[in-house]
Amino acid sequence: MANTNVLKKVPVREQDPKVRATNFDEVCLGYNQEEAMEEANRCLHCKNAKCIQGCPVSINIPDFIEEVKQGNIEEAYKIISQSSSLPAICGRVCPQESQCEGKCIRGIKGEPVSIGKLERFAADWARENGVQPPKPEQKNGRKVAVIGSGPAGLTCAGDLAKYGYDVTIFEALHEPGGVLVYGIPEFRLPKLDVVAKEVENVKSLGVKIETNVIVGKSVTIDELMDEEGYEAVFIGSGAGLPMFMGIPGESAKGVFSANEFLTRNNLMKAFREDYDTPIVHGKKVAVVGGGNVAMDAATTALRLGGDVHIVYRRSEAELPARVEEVHHAKEEGIVFNLLTNPKEILVDENDNVRGMVCVRMELGEPDASGRRRPVEIPGSEFELEVDTVIMALGTSPNPLISSTTIGLDTNRRKCIIADETTGQTSKEGVFAGGDAVTGAATVILAMGAGKAAAKGIHDFLSSK
Repeated sequence: MANTNVLKKVPVREQDPKVRATNFDEVCLGYNQEEAMEEANRCLHCKNAKCIQGCPVSINIPDFIEEVKQGNIEEAYKIISQSSSLPAICGRVCPQESQCEGKCIRGIKGEPVSIGKLERFAADWARENGVQPPKPEQKNGRKVAVIGSGPAGLTCAGDLAKYGYDVTIFEALHEPGGVLVYGIPEFRLPKLDVVAKEVENVKSLGVKIETNVIVGKSVTIDELMDEEGYEAVFIGSGAGLPMFMGIPGESAKGVFSANEFLTRNNLMKAFREDYDTPIVHGKKVAVVGGGNVAMDAATTALRLGGDVHIVYRRSEAELPARVEEVHHAKEEGIVFNLLTNPKEILVDENDNVRGMVCVRMELGEPDASGRRRPVEIPGSEFELEVDTVIMALGTSPNPLISSTTIGLDTNRRKCIIADETTGQTSKEGVFAGGDAVTGAATVILAMGAGKAAAKGIHDFLSSK
């Protein structure tokens, strides 16, 4: 049926909440071609396209949507591929509401165009029809190393390959993809159908990927440059070191970092009965935190059979997670304990979790980030009955690379210091971007940093 109200988005199909809460199939089913063309018709094709300004990788959004509108899906994909190496991923996990769609003129008087869903449609169509991004015309014979095969590393490597460089990615884990494979659940981002295919597209540009290489142990950056002939190195190693609260009981059995919990489920397939990966299937689970990672951990625990509570010390207005992820979690029956903070994890005689003492909070004056600081309400302690606690409080970069590289400066949070525009670090020829520089952030911001660094590396090597 045609969408007669141009102020409203064409609705996107999703699994029923009661059904999807019991499986690991993708929640959002996306547009078909008829729906995509109908939604593309809502685009005003602005001359001064603010949506492009809101995109960290500067996709020509009006032009690709115009091609979708005309039914030229392959051409739409080619336009996207000029700017993005991972369109099927970005169409699923980017916070479009605060980026491209947040700038959409349609959104002033109605709902913005569903740019993310249209990007996803074009990328999925290309994959299903065997369309690959154009290959670089020629190689220049110069070698560049990329550390990490997450969104920053894949983007940087793909763009460098398009410039003509001989690029090798070194990945610490046994499977490429970084946070895309270990951090984001299958039901939000399918691994074989989407992530693996996007990685293959990057490899089709000539990029080589070596797994099980821990830079800083297997080989150092100095050795790559001095002994193996790499003229430049990009560090996109992410931020995989989890944070904890430091409260009593945090070392008990049944307390996980969200990193460990999600890695065991996503990369090591603990949710599948045919995989022998140990994981606690909690019956009463508390997830501490309010970001996207907290939502991912909570919705995963739910699918494993848990009665799940989100415990977050601020109000719903301050939840850092995407609105869509919060909406999905609520639809599926996850309970939100807002303005609540853990004080202690209670353990039994066998060191297993048996509960969590929490305290009620209220919002006081703004802190350094501009958000109102949560303050404890005296005498408001209560006990939450849980057998599993998942800490989703953020992550910081592992200091292994910075501590084994001569002349590489970091800040007090152990993040690598790099120029925002070029990615250049304090060490000549070494560039960095993504979570290794900023701390934990979004996939698309990491991609933007990888793209900027690829240009920075190209300019640096061109000048030598």
